[in-house]
Amino acid sequence: MTWPCRKPRAPPPPTERRTVHPVRRPGLLAGALLCALTLTLTGCGTSTDKATVHSGTAPAADRIEPITPTPAPHLPVTVRSADGKQVEVRSGARVVPLTGSLSEIVFTLGLGRQVVARDITATFEQAAKLPVVTRAHDVSAESVLSLKPTLVLADTTTGPAEAVDQIRAAGIPLVVVEPAKSLADVDRRIETVAAALGVPDAGAELKSRTDQRISAARATPRKSGAKPRVAFLYLRGSASVYLLGGAGSGASSLIEAAGGVDAGKESGLTKDFTAITSEALAKAAPDAILVMSKGLASVGGIEGLLKVPGVAETPAGLDRRVVSIDDGVLLNYGPRTDEVLTSLVDQLYAKAKK
Repeated sequence: MTWPCRKPRAPPPPTERRTVHPVRRPGLLAGALLCALTLTLTGCGTSTDKATVHSGTAPAADRIEPITPTPAPHLPVTVRSADGKQVEVRSGARVVPLTGSLSEIVFTLGLGRQVVARDITATFEQAAKLPVVTRAHDVSAESVLSLKPTLVLADTTTGPAEAVDQIRAAGIPLVVVEPAKSLADVDRRIETVAAALGVPDAGAELKSRTDQRISAARATPRKSGAKPRVAFLYLRGSASVYLLGGAGSGASSLIEAAGGVDAGKESGLTKDFTAITSEALAKAAPDAILVMSKGLASVGGIEGLLKVPGVAETPAGLDRRVVSIDDGVLLNYGPRTDEVLTSLVDQLYAKAKK
Protein backbone atom coordinates (compact mmCIF):
# COMPACT_ATOMS: atom_id res chain seq x y z
CA MET A 1 0.00 0.00 0.00
CA THR A 2 1.11 8.07 2.26
CA TRP A 3 1.55 10.61 5.86
CA PRO A 4 2.26 12.78 8.95
CA CYS A 5 3.12 11.91 12.49
CA ARG A 6 -0.04 12.30 14.43
CA LYS A 7 -2.31 10.24 16.62
CA PRO A 8 -4.83 8.36 14.51
CA ARG A 9 -8.47 9.26 14.63
CA ALA A 10 -10.82 7.13 16.69
CA PRO A 11 -11.70 4.39 16.22
CA PRO A 12 -8.10 3.13 15.94
CA PRO A 13 -6.29 3.15 12.80
CA PRO A 14 -8.48 4.57 10.11
CA THR A 15 -6.70 3.26 6.82
CA GLU A 16 -3.60 2.32 4.96
CA ARG A 17 -3.88 5.46 3.00
CA ARG A 18 -6.12 8.40 3.77
CA THR A 19 -9.68 9.34 4.51
CA VAL A 20 -11.74 6.88 2.55
CA HIS A 21 -14.33 7.65 -0.09
CA PRO A 22 -17.56 7.63 1.95
CA VAL A 23 -19.54 5.48 -0.43
CA ARG A 24 -16.90 2.78 -0.32
CA ARG A 25 -15.48 3.03 3.18
CA PRO A 26 -13.33 -0.02 3.89
CA GLY A 27 -12.96 -1.63 7.26
CA LEU A 28 -10.42 -1.05 9.96
CA LEU A 29 -7.58 -2.40 7.80
CA ALA A 30 -7.63 0.66 5.63
CA GLY A 31 -7.09 2.80 8.67
CA ALA A 32 -4.34 0.67 10.05
CA LEU A 33 -2.47 0.71 6.82
CA LEU A 34 -2.89 4.43 6.40
CA CYS A 35 -1.37 5.15 9.76
CA ALA A 36 1.39 2.69 9.11
CA LEU A 37 2.44 4.24 5.87
CA THR A 38 1.89 7.72 7.20
CA LEU A 39 4.25 7.24 10.07
CA THR A 40 6.71 5.35 7.93
CA LEU A 41 6.95 7.75 5.06
CA THR A 42 6.80 11.18 6.63
CA GLY A 43 8.50 13.27 9.25
CA CYS A 44 8.55 10.30 11.60
CA GLY A 45 11.46 9.04 9.54
CA THR A 46 12.00 8.03 5.94
CA SER A 47 12.02 4.44 4.82
CA THR A 48 15.22 3.23 3.27
CA ASP A 49 14.91 -0.52 3.53
CA LYS A 50 12.47 -2.93 2.02
CA ALA A 51 12.73 -5.44 4.81
CA THR A 52 14.46 -5.39 8.15
CA VAL A 53 16.08 -8.67 9.10
CA HIS A 54 17.11 -8.92 12.73
CA SER A 55 20.39 -10.62 11.90
CA GLY A 56 22.22 -7.37 11.25
CA THR A 57 21.92 -7.67 7.47
CA ALA A 58 22.48 -4.33 5.72
CA PRO A 59 19.23 -2.91 4.33
CA ALA A 60 18.75 -2.99 0.59
CA ALA A 61 18.32 0.23 -1.35
CA ASP A 62 14.68 1.26 -1.63
CA ARG A 63 14.47 1.24 -5.42
CA ILE A 64 12.12 -0.18 -7.99
CA GLU A 65 13.28 -2.01 -11.14
CA PRO A 66 11.59 -0.66 -14.30
CA ILE A 67 11.04 -2.92 -17.26
CA THR A 68 13.04 -2.08 -20.37
CA PRO A 69 12.85 -0.72 -22.96
CA THR A 70 10.53 2.13 -22.03
CA PRO A 71 7.14 1.39 -23.62
CA ALA A 72 5.44 3.81 -26.02
CA PRO A 73 1.88 4.57 -24.85
CA HIS A 74 -0.96 4.09 -27.32
CA LEU A 75 -3.56 6.71 -26.44
CA PRO A 76 -6.37 7.71 -26.27
CA VAL A 77 -7.99 4.83 -24.41
CA THR A 78 -11.25 4.50 -22.52
CA VAL A 79 -11.11 2.47 -19.33
CA ARG A 80 -13.65 1.56 -16.68
CA SER A 81 -12.89 3.05 -13.28
CA ALA A 82 -13.54 0.96 -10.14
CA ASP A 83 -16.24 3.45 -9.13
CA GLY A 84 -18.21 2.58 -12.26
CA LYS A 85 -17.26 5.56 -14.44
CA GLN A 86 -15.97 5.31 -18.01
CA VAL A 87 -12.81 7.43 -18.22
CA GLU A 88 -11.14 8.58 -21.42
CA VAL A 89 -7.39 9.05 -21.11
CA ARG A 90 -5.95 11.14 -23.93
CA SER A 91 -2.45 11.74 -22.56
CA GLY A 92 -0.13 10.18 -20.01
CA ALA A 93 2.37 13.03 -20.14
CA ARG A 94 1.69 14.21 -16.57
CA VAL A 95 0.60 11.44 -14.22
CA VAL A 96 -0.28 11.79 -10.53
CA PRO A 97 -0.66 8.46 -8.67
CA LEU A 98 -2.36 9.04 -5.32
CA THR A 99 -1.00 6.01 -3.46
CA GLY A 100 2.52 4.71 -3.05
CA SER A 101 1.60 1.31 -4.48
CA LEU A 102 0.17 2.88 -7.65
CA SER A 103 3.31 5.02 -8.02
CA GLU A 104 5.37 1.85 -7.75
CA ILE A 105 3.46 0.24 -10.61
CA VAL A 106 3.75 3.30 -12.88
CA PHE A 107 7.49 3.55 -12.30
CA THR A 108 8.01 -0.18 -12.75
CA LEU A 109 6.14 -0.02 -16.06
CA GLY A 110 8.97 2.28 -17.15
CA LEU A 111 6.92 5.50 -17.13
CA GLY A 112 8.40 7.18 -14.08
CA ARG A 113 9.48 10.24 -16.05
CA GLN A 114 5.84 11.03 -16.71
CA VAL A 115 4.98 11.14 -12.99
CA VAL A 116 4.86 14.74 -11.73
CA ALA A 117 3.84 14.24 -8.08
CA ARG A 118 3.56 11.61 -5.41
CA ASP A 119 1.56 10.52 -2.45
CA ILE A 120 3.55 10.65 0.77
CA THR A 121 3.88 6.85 0.85
CA ALA A 122 5.89 6.76 -2.38
CA THR A 123 9.35 6.99 -0.84
CA PHE A 124 11.31 4.68 -3.10
CA GLU A 125 14.42 6.35 -4.47
CA GLN A 126 13.19 7.24 -7.96
CA ALA A 127 10.10 9.06 -6.63
CA ALA A 128 11.49 10.63 -3.46
CA LYS A 129 12.15 14.10 -4.91
CA LEU A 130 8.71 14.59 -6.46
CA PRO A 131 6.35 17.11 -4.84
CA VAL A 132 3.90 15.63 -2.34
CA VAL A 133 0.20 16.28 -2.95
CA THR A 134 -1.22 14.95 0.29
CA ARG A 135 -1.88 16.75 3.56
CA ALA A 136 -2.02 14.54 6.61
CA HIS A 137 -4.25 11.66 5.50
CA ASP A 138 -5.97 13.63 2.74
CA VAL A 139 -5.32 14.45 -0.90
CA SER A 140 -4.99 18.16 -1.64
CA ALA A 141 -7.02 18.81 -4.77
CA GLU A 142 -5.42 22.25 -5.12
CA SER A 143 -1.92 20.75 -5.10
CA VAL A 144 -2.88 18.14 -7.66
CA LEU A 145 -4.54 20.63 -10.01
CA SER A 146 -1.65 23.09 -9.77
CA LEU A 147 0.55 20.51 -11.50
CA LYS A 148 -1.79 20.31 -14.52
CA PRO A 149 -2.02 16.51 -14.62
CA THR A 150 -3.30 14.67 -17.66
CA LEU A 151 -4.14 11.56 -15.62
CA VAL A 152 -4.75 10.95 -11.92
CA LEU A 153 -4.69 7.41 -10.50
CA ALA A 154 -6.46 6.72 -7.21
CA ASP A 155 -7.94 3.78 -5.38
CA THR A 156 -11.15 3.32 -3.46
CA THR A 157 -9.54 4.45 -0.20
CA THR A 158 -8.48 7.80 -1.67
CA GLY A 159 -10.16 10.83 -0.14
CA PRO A 160 -11.69 12.99 0.96
CA ALA A 161 -14.53 12.55 -1.53
CA GLU A 162 -14.66 16.32 -2.04
CA ALA A 163 -11.09 16.33 -3.32
CA VAL A 164 -11.77 13.51 -5.76
CA ASP A 165 -14.89 15.31 -7.01
CA GLN A 166 -12.98 18.58 -7.37
CA ILE A 167 -10.29 16.95 -9.51
CA ARG A 168 -12.90 15.37 -11.75
CA ALA A 169 -14.91 18.60 -11.96
CA ALA A 170 -11.81 20.28 -13.35
CA GLY A 171 -11.95 17.87 -16.29
CA ILE A 172 -8.96 15.74 -15.26
CA PRO A 173 -9.27 12.04 -16.14
CA LEU A 174 -9.26 10.17 -12.82
CA VAL A 175 -9.14 6.38 -12.77
CA VAL A 176 -9.98 4.56 -9.54
CA VAL A 177 -8.33 1.18 -8.98
CA GLU A 178 -9.55 -1.48 -6.57
CA PRO A 179 -7.09 -1.84 -3.67
CA ALA A 180 -5.13 -5.05 -3.21
CA LYS A 181 -5.64 -7.39 -0.26
CA SER A 182 -3.89 -10.54 -1.42
CA LEU A 183 -1.43 -12.02 -3.88
CA ALA A 184 -4.34 -12.75 -6.19
CA ASP A 185 -4.79 -9.00 -6.70
CA VAL A 186 -1.28 -8.27 -8.00
CA ASP A 187 -1.93 -9.04 -11.69
CA ARG A 188 -5.23 -7.16 -11.72
CA ARG A 189 -3.66 -3.99 -10.34
CA ILE A 190 -0.81 -4.05 -12.85
CA GLU A 191 -3.19 -4.73 -15.73
CA THR A 192 -5.54 -1.90 -14.73
CA VAL A 193 -2.78 0.70 -14.41
CA ALA A 194 -1.12 -0.40 -17.65
CA ALA A 195 -4.43 -0.14 -19.51
CA ALA A 196 -5.04 3.39 -18.22
CA LEU A 197 -1.56 4.41 -19.35
CA GLY A 198 -2.01 2.91 -22.80
CA VAL A 199 0.74 0.29 -22.36
CA PRO A 200 -1.09 -3.07 -22.13
CA ASP A 201 1.86 -5.01 -23.61
CA ALA A 202 4.18 -3.59 -20.96
CA GLY A 203 1.57 -4.54 -18.39
CA ALA A 204 1.56 -8.11 -19.64
CA GLU A 205 5.36 -8.21 -19.49
CA LEU A 206 5.42 -6.84 -15.95
CA LYS A 207 2.72 -9.30 -14.85
CA SER A 208 4.76 -12.18 -16.26
CA ARG A 209 7.95 -10.99 -14.55
CA THR A 210 6.17 -10.42 -11.25
CA ASP A 211 4.39 -13.78 -11.35
CA GLN A 212 7.64 -15.60 -12.06
CA ARG A 213 9.40 -13.87 -9.18
CA ILE A 214 6.55 -14.51 -6.75
CA SER A 215 6.50 -18.18 -7.79
CA ALA A 216 10.25 -18.39 -7.16
CA ALA A 217 9.80 -16.75 -3.76
CA ARG A 218 7.06 -19.24 -2.89
CA ALA A 219 9.48 -22.04 -3.76
CA THR A 220 12.24 -20.78 -1.45
CA PRO A 221 13.62 -23.84 0.37
CA ARG A 222 12.52 -24.17 4.02
CA LYS A 223 14.33 -26.63 6.23
CA SER A 224 11.47 -26.72 8.70
CA GLY A 225 8.47 -28.83 7.72
CA ALA A 226 6.21 -27.29 10.35
CA LYS A 227 3.69 -24.54 9.57
CA PRO A 228 4.46 -21.71 11.99
CA ARG A 229 1.53 -19.75 13.39
CA VAL A 230 2.16 -16.09 12.56
CA ALA A 231 0.34 -13.17 14.17
CA PHE A 232 0.33 -9.85 12.32
CA LEU A 233 0.45 -7.01 14.85
CA TYR A 234 -0.21 -3.39 13.92
CA LEU A 235 1.67 -1.15 16.34
CA ARG A 236 1.89 2.59 16.82
CA GLY A 237 3.34 3.14 20.26
CA SER A 238 3.27 6.94 19.99
CA ALA A 239 -0.49 6.78 19.42
CA SER A 240 -1.12 3.92 21.88
CA VAL A 241 -2.48 1.73 19.08
CA TYR A 242 -1.88 -2.01 19.48
CA LEU A 243 -3.88 -4.27 17.17
CA LEU A 244 -3.95 -7.94 16.22
CA GLY A 245 -4.70 -8.73 12.58
CA GLY A 246 -7.65 -10.94 11.73
CA ALA A 247 -9.01 -12.47 8.54
CA GLY A 248 -9.25 -9.14 6.74
CA SER A 249 -5.93 -7.60 7.73
CA GLY A 250 -4.38 -8.17 4.32
CA ALA A 251 -1.48 -10.19 5.69
CA SER A 252 -3.06 -13.66 5.46
CA SER A 253 -2.14 -14.20 1.82
CA LEU A 254 1.55 -13.48 2.45
CA ILE A 255 1.71 -15.58 5.61
CA GLU A 256 0.10 -18.53 3.87
CA ALA A 257 2.32 -18.17 0.78
CA ALA A 258 5.31 -18.32 3.13
CA GLY A 259 4.06 -21.65 4.46
CA GLY A 260 2.61 -20.28 7.67
CA VAL A 261 -0.79 -20.03 9.32
CA ASP A 262 -2.37 -16.66 10.06
CA ALA A 263 -2.75 -17.05 13.82
CA GLY A 264 -5.29 -14.24 14.18
CA LYS A 265 -7.48 -15.57 11.39
CA GLU A 266 -7.12 -19.16 12.63
CA SER A 267 -8.14 -18.15 16.14
CA GLY A 268 -11.47 -16.90 14.82
CA LEU A 269 -10.87 -13.17 14.41
CA THR A 270 -13.10 -12.15 11.51
CA LYS A 271 -12.49 -8.39 11.68
CA ASP A 272 -9.59 -6.66 9.98
CA PHE A 273 -8.03 -5.84 13.35
CA THR A 274 -8.95 -6.14 16.99
CA ALA A 275 -7.34 -4.63 20.08
CA ILE A 276 -4.51 -6.71 21.48
CA THR A 277 -5.37 -8.44 24.75
CA SER A 278 -3.57 -11.16 26.67
CA GLU A 279 -6.58 -13.42 26.06
CA ALA A 280 -6.61 -12.83 22.29
CA LEU A 281 -2.87 -13.48 22.01
CA ALA A 282 -3.11 -16.60 24.15
CA LYS A 283 -5.83 -17.96 21.85
CA ALA A 284 -3.83 -17.06 18.72
CA ALA A 285 -0.69 -18.65 20.24
CA PRO A 286 1.68 -17.38 17.54
CA ASP A 287 5.04 -19.03 16.94
CA ALA A 288 6.19 -15.81 15.26
CA ILE A 289 5.05 -12.21 15.16
CA LEU A 290 4.96 -10.15 11.94
CA VAL A 291 5.21 -6.38 12.30
CA MET A 292 5.88 -3.31 10.18
CA SER A 293 9.37 -1.96 10.83
CA LYS A 294 8.27 1.52 11.91
CA GLY A 295 5.65 -0.01 14.17
CA LEU A 296 8.30 -2.10 15.86
CA ALA A 297 10.49 0.97 16.28
CA SER A 298 7.56 2.92 17.74
CA VAL A 299 7.33 0.54 20.71
CA GLY A 300 11.07 0.44 21.33
CA GLY A 301 12.10 -2.57 19.28
CA ILE A 302 11.79 -6.18 20.39
CA GLU A 303 12.32 -5.32 24.05
CA GLY A 304 9.44 -2.85 23.90
CA LEU A 305 7.26 -5.31 21.99
CA LEU A 306 7.71 -7.88 24.75
CA LYS A 307 6.19 -5.35 27.18
CA VAL A 308 2.92 -5.21 25.25
CA PRO A 309 0.43 -7.19 27.38
CA GLY A 310 0.38 -10.84 26.44
CA VAL A 311 3.23 -10.82 23.92
CA ALA A 312 5.97 -12.15 26.20
CA GLU A 313 3.84 -15.17 27.14
CA THR A 314 3.28 -16.35 23.56
CA PRO A 315 5.58 -18.93 21.95
CA ALA A 316 6.81 -16.11 19.69
CA GLY A 317 7.58 -13.89 22.66
CA LEU A 318 9.36 -16.65 24.55
CA ASP A 319 11.52 -17.34 21.47
CA ARG A 320 11.84 -13.62 20.56
CA ARG A 321 10.77 -14.64 17.06
CA VAL A 322 9.85 -11.37 15.34
CA VAL A 323 9.66 -10.72 11.59
CA SER A 324 9.90 -7.05 10.59
CA ILE A 325 9.22 -5.75 7.08
CA ASP A 326 9.13 -2.17 5.88
CA ASP A 327 5.76 -0.43 6.10
CA GLY A 328 5.98 0.94 2.58
CA VAL A 329 6.03 -2.45 0.84
CA LEU A 330 4.60 -5.08 3.20
CA LEU A 331 1.00 -4.93 1.97
CA ASN A 332 1.48 -3.20 -1.38
CA TYR A 333 0.87 -6.39 -3.38
CA GLY A 334 2.71 -5.13 -6.45
CA PRO A 335 5.92 -5.54 -8.45
CA ARG A 336 8.09 -5.91 -5.32
CA THR A 337 5.91 -8.39 -3.46
CA ASP A 338 8.35 -11.18 -4.30
CA GLU A 339 10.96 -9.33 -2.24
CA VAL A 340 8.51 -9.06 0.66
CA LEU A 341 7.70 -12.76 0.45
CA THR A 342 11.38 -13.73 0.22
CA SER A 343 12.22 -11.62 3.27
CA LEU A 344 9.26 -13.09 5.17
CA VAL A 345 10.43 -16.64 4.40
CA ASP A 346 14.07 -15.85 5.22
CA GLN A 347 13.21 -14.33 8.59
CA LEU A 348 10.47 -16.78 9.50
CA TYR A 349 12.68 -19.82 8.99
CA ALA A 350 16.03 -18.29 9.96
CA LYS A 351 16.15 -20.23 13.22
CA ALA A 352 15.33 -23.49 11.49
CA LYS A 353 18.10 -22.94 8.92
CA LYS A 354 20.85 -22.56 11.50
